Amino acid sequence: MKCISVYTDNFELFSDIFDRVVDSSMEENEEQEVEGVTISHSGDVPEHYLERMAQKPEVVVMKDKSRGLTILQHGKVFEILLPVLESA
Repeated sequence: MKCISVYTDNFELFSDIFDRVVDSSMEENEEQEVEGVTISHSGDVPEHYLERMAQKPEVVVMKDKSRGLTILQHGKVFEILLPVLESA
């Protein structure tokens, strides 16, 4: 899974920029700024990362079923986990 980190604890602001963040094309380890918020392509995370993070009481797990995305919110960061499409 590809992970994009959004460095804010403001859910309303995160919601406002969410579509632009998901639709942005970023290289691994690239940082950008969207409406004053730093976003970063944090690379690929293993499948067990989601399971491990979801067990922590301080982590909020949200799903966007229409896009197959998972969003983790903890501390002052949102992590958007995007499935990596495998080529045939």
